[in-house]
Amino acid sequence: MTRPRKLYVKSFGCQMNVYDSYRMADMLAPEGFAETAHLADADFVILNTCHIREKAAEKVYSELGRVAALKAKAAREGRRLTIAVAGCVAQAEGEEIIRRAPAVDLVFGPQSYHRLPQLLARAEHEGAVVDTEFPAEDKFDLLKAPSQKAIRARGVSAFVTVQEGCDKFCTFCVVPYTRGTEVSRPVSKILAEIDRLADAGVREITLIGQNVNAYHGEGPDGTAWTLGRLLERVADLPGVARLRYTTSHPGDMDASLIAAHRDLPSLMPFLHLPVQSGSDHVLKRMNRRHTRAGYLETIARVRAAQSKMAFSSDFIVGFPGESEDDFRATLSLVDEVGYASAFSFKYSPRPGTPAAEASDQVPDDVKSERLYRLQGAIDRQQAAFNARCLGRIFDVLFEKPGRYPGQIVGRSPYVQPVQVMAPQTMIGGIAAVKVTEIASNSLFGAFADDGADAEPMLMEA
Repeated sequence: MTRPRKLYVKSFGCQMNVYDSYRMADMLAPEGFAETAHLADADFVILNTCHIREKAAEKVYSELGRVAALKAKAAREGRRLTIAVAGCVAQAEGEEIIRRAPAVDLVFGPQSYHRLPQLLARAEHEGAVVDTEFPAEDKFDLLKAPSQKAIRARGVSAFVTVQEGCDKFCTFCVVPYTRGTEVSRPVSKILAEIDRLADAGVREITLIGQNVNAYHGEGPDGTAWTLGRLLERVADLPGVARLRYTTSHPGDMDASLIAAHRDLPSLMPFLHLPVQSGSDHVLKRMNRRHTRAGYLETIARVRAAQSKMAFSSDFIVGFPGESEDDFRATLSLVDEVGYASAFSFKYSPRPGTPAAEASDQVPDDVKSERLYRLQGAIDRQQAAFNARCLGRIFDVLFEKPGRYPGQIVGRSPYVQPVQVMAPQTMIGGIAAVKVTEIASNSLFGAFADDGADAEPMLMEA
């Protein structure tokens, strides 16, 4: 009996890549591929890449060196190992990947993975194949649905792509060039996918897109629905206990979406809302299409609708032309908002973007020093947020076994890992947990007394 071919997929970067990696595996399952978590066992390796930051791209080439060595070893053993690079680095660099890493057999962009079986067959029979076209057909209509077994193996939380691409053209960002302009999936297709996930035991759905709150998919009534209206409909589906969405643009937080935070108990009180800078001068050069005052007004509107809301964000330090005063404006915005967490990075030029051509690049040592100061401020806020959780009771969705025997791990409404001593039969369930101890990146707790109500925190503005 011929053994199944083993597929190893490694995702870099955003949640969209995690979703795409699962769909690639679903496309290959009917072709006789079974997923493996062990690179050394693989017959087909896919690196699903991110091109947002320079280091992310370089990590891919470093990983390719390791996989190429395994390919050579497999060849000596009389076994074939096929290597593919997918995602945004593939879309941006195309043939350059083959030049830099000749062991690669297949390069394909994020708009082509619905054709993966055909591309793989070509690569195995013709040699290196590069496909970075933007095909006219809707890839979502051509994707294979995952089996119930595959869904269960992936856990009780799932991502669902509802929107792809971006029309904002921020001057630092490659997304419009690698993912294309904004496209929204029809409501009916999204609901059908979530129904399948819920039937297999998924309890938490995160709607994702490069600019998810610009969603404008066709509804059952033939009109374009907003993300707020879509969330309202998803909240009615049986089995869906929790809802989230990411990543959002401050300019697209419309009234219906803010109202959803007020009206939908299943929509978690946590919002990732990237600002990138607290300086209007820098925001204008970034082409962010929002101002500092506008961002703070949006934060205030969301907090007025949902007093328990907490926020995270993205920041870029050392953008071309950023002065010390500009950077201090970012620090003051961080203080004014009070984030539960945030991601911060030094600006790195991406080839082909307007900012990469700017003449007033900030020296790397200045960027490093500013990043150190910003991350210190963010770390202090995150520690303060976690400290306020001590003694609170949260509903926790349990996701997996913990590190120690008898321990399971779930997530709070604010995405923090929460560790509890409890049987694994609780995985997939939601229970009220009282936080008894805090660590830098997680919480520890015990089941609350019967009758105790969960109490997400009233956030301090």
